[in-house]
Amino acid sequence: METVATASLPCALFPRRGKGSPAAGGLASTRRFPYNESKRKCGAGKIAAKFELKPPPYSLDALEPHISQETMSYHWGKHHRGYVEGLNNQIVGTELESMDLEDIISRTYNKGNILPPFNNAAQIWNHDFFWESMNPKGGGKPSGSLLELIERDFGTFEKFTQRFITAASTQFGSGWVWLAYKANRLDVENAVNPCPSEEDKKLVVVKSPNAVNPLIWDYSPLLTIDVWEHAYCLDFQSRRNDYISTFMEKLVSWEVVSNRLEMAKARAAEREREEERRKQEEEHGSTPGDNEATEMYLDSESDESEAE
Repeated sequence: METVATASLPCALFPRRGKGSPAAGGLASTRRFPYNESKRKCGAGKIAAKFELKPPPYSLDALEPHISQETMSYHWGKHHRGYVEGLNNQIVGTELESMDLEDIISRTYNKGNILPPFNNAAQIWNHDFFWESMNPKGGGKPSGSLLELIERDFGTFEKFTQRFITAASTQFGSGWVWLAYKANRLDVENAVNPCPSEEDKKLVVVKSPNAVNPLIWDYSPLLTIDVWEHAYCLDFQSRRNDYISTFMEKLVSWEVVSNRLEMAKARAAEREREEERRKQEEEHGSTPGDNEATEMYLDSESDESEAE
């Protein structure tokens, strides 16, 4: 069954784009981020960077003639850099400073009532993922279990490709389009699940506006395309469809996507095992505290025996 979903998000998502640099497209927010003021560390000085600008896994001219070095220098060197610098400025001295990027994304998404650092944090993650989704010798067709799942869930690889291209070309304004592995429960703690009627353990194509990504729905992203205008305007002007087709035909690294799928399936299997263990513990009335008490009792008996 073919699946395309557009995230159903609160209206507050769109005006609140976070603080951030001009490259991040940030708009001033009238909402005060609760960590910024009251939990700032005392003393002025140079801000130490927690997150660094990660380079693409190839040289900036490696994707030519499909994506030019000029575009990569502008997209990665200006926009991606702006997100990193913006986030480091936003989190310094706050409790977010000790979190990894995924946790910052989850915390600041705030059930759709987005807090200022979200856009920079999510855009850093999105761009790292996007660069790694491409390869100078990419394109073609996947194989193995990835192709099997694509054919199972979309009918054929060609139908999936058309579905992905259509989703990317019809994403209104700025945003991203994703192929993701949906293996989570339907009840998502931090966001509205965009595919509540779909079965788990299947591939879905989803759109997301601005910086939003599938991590907030607890999906496992496998592939993405950036459809912000700065991703293609220098090489394709306003021809978004040509950019999307070139991406799919010439640049997608299906090897990377396949590896991501295997990791997603392993993660889902581990969750199932954890859930089964939890259920067994509940059925038998066993808790970690009970086990600890038993171990302490046995240790005490052993100590007395040694003393005798």
